[in-house]
Amino acid sequence: MKKNVGMIDRVVRIILAVGLTVLYFTGIIPGILGIVLMAFAGIFLLTSLIKTCPLYSIFGISTCPLKK
Repeated sequence: MKKNVGMIDRVVRIILAVGLTVLYFTGIIPGILGIVLMAFAGIFLLTSLIKTCPLYSIFGISTCPLKK
């Protein structure tokens, strides 16, 4: 798979994933909404680790710097 997630995008995704996880486990976001947001947190973390976002591929978006 072609990498399409840049460094700043990866950091933002990791921060969002950690933030959502903290909100869920502290009980601020409970119930079904919390579970859905935990799924998004998992997706954010996974896409930041593999440096590829399937939605970016579909829409032709890339936040990686251009190679010279």
